[in-house]
Amino acid sequence: MNNLYAISDLHLSFGVNKPMDIFPGWENHTERIKANWKRMIDDNDTVVISGDISWGMTLKESEPDFEFLHNLPGKKVIIKGNHDYWWSTVTKINNFLRSKEYEDFFVLYNNSYSIGDYAVCGSRSWEYDAKQSDQIIVARECGRIETSIISAIRSGKKPILFLHYPPAFGTFLQEPVLEVIKKYNIDKVYYGHIHGFGNQNAVKEINKVALFNISCDYLDFTPKFICKY
Repeated sequence: MNNLYAISDLHLSFGVNKPMDIFPGWENHTERIKANWKRMIDDNDTVVISGDISWGMTLKESEPDFEFLHNLPGKKVIIKGNHDYWWSTVTKINNFLRSKEYEDFFVLYNNSYSIGDYAVCGSRSWEYDAKQSDQIIVARECGRIETSIISAIRSGKKPILFLHYPPAFGTFLQEPVLEVIKKYNIDKVYYGHIHGFGNQNAVKEINKVALFNISCDYLDFTPKFICKY
C-alpha cells in the first residue's frame, strides 16, 4: 500500500529574495523539509501541499520552487494559499507544468484527486474573521469546496478535505464553510495558514469534526501522515 501525507505553507523562495529564516524556528527550513520528506516518502506516495507554496509573484519566479518540489519523491497535489500570487489560472499552471514535464503535480481546484478508496478534496477557503464585505469571496470558496467534495462522491470515493485557511480559529468560526463540512458529513479537516504564536489558538475540534493544523513550522517541517491507500 501507498501513503498519503500533507504539509502546508512551505513558503519557498528560491527564485526571489524572501528569506524565511528571519522568523524564529525557520532556520534552514528548506533543508529540513527536504531531509524529512526524503526520509519518509517514496515515489509511490502522495503529498498534499495545502497552500502558500512559493513566494514568487509569477510562475517564472516560482519555477525554482517547483523544481525543488519536483526533485522530491512522490506525487504532489497543490492547493492555492493566500500568498500564492503566482497562481493565475489552472490552464496556465497546467501548461507550465506540462512544459517542464512535471507529471508529478496535480492542481486541486474545483475537482478531486482519487487515490485508492479516497479522494483528496479542497480549496483555499477564506479568512476565519472575514468582514461583511468579504462574503462574496466566502460564498465563492464554499462553492469550490462543495464542488470538490461532490466530485469525490461521484467518483465513489471517500472525501478527505484540505483547506488553506482553518474553518475555526480561537473564537472565530467560518460558519458557511462549517455548514458545507456538516452537509457532507466530513469528519476531518486539514488546514494551514497559521504560524508561530497563532498555533496556540488552533482549534482541534468543532461540531465533532477533528481539525488538524498542517502548517510546516507546526509540524517541525515534516509531512504529516494521513492514511494508507
